[in-house]
Amino acid sequence: MMWAKERHQRILSMLTANQQVSANDLAEMLSVSRETIRRDLLDLEQSGKVARVHGGAVLPEPRSEDPFRQRMGAQIRAKSEIGKKAVGLVQPGQTILIDAGSTTAIFARELAKVPGVSVITNSIDIAMTLQGAEREVLLLGGRMAADVPATVGELTLAEIRRFHVDLCFSAPVAVHPAKGAYFYDLQEAEIAIAMAAQAQQRIILADHGKLGETSRVQSWPAAQISTLVTNRAATDDQIAALRRAEIPVLV
Repeated sequence: MMWAKERHQRILSMLTANQQVSANDLAEMLSVSRETIRRDLLDLEQSGKVARVHGGAVLPEPRSEDPFRQRMGAQIRAKSEIGKKAVGLVQPGQTILIDAGSTTAIFARELAKVPGVSVITNSIDIAMTLQGAEREVLLLGGRMAADVPATVGELTLAEIRRFHVDLCFSAPVAVHPAKGAYFYDLQEAEIAIAMAAQAQQRIILADHGKLGETSRVQSWPAAQISTLVTNRAATDDQIAALRRAEIPVLV
């Protein structure tokens, strides 16, 4: 019988040699079930050693996105502008979904001024900002993300699908007028996709530096964006490109 630690070492050796491995091949080579391989790959992903893909795993790419706390301190004025504008889209009595991000965390500070809203979020920071007697706050369960103070994974996605809400707010790392919204992290993109599917209106919060850009993983296609809220530093060309793509923009 091969112990889990030995299987993990074998899997990593195969990945180093081949760059990608399939779960079926691993199960056959290691003489274990696909369910055992699935657990092994999940353990290795949580430790940052592999990235799971459909049917198997690949070596993770070097992370190039800035740490969350560093992002919280960047573009504070722009994010504050966006938060103040975006909160005007929320009415008392509405139920909203908010994903985890530095821009949505600052938006939550403005949202705290609106009474009677019900908020569902995977962000620990947002839940703590909004807790209070004047609103209902639900923190989605799931596995803690490695960098962002938030829950992610299959449990979080399953809980999101239980709700139908008026609005959802997402803060991606890039928004392209033709290609839509993007995240660097796959799990963050999955959360945004799941939230969009449960909302009547889908709102992007993105500062000018993210406009016209793309990143690793698409979340919302351009046609799915109900409104994009940005700051005053966005150029006329950036805004015109978004509006040509029929994306409503608030500045």
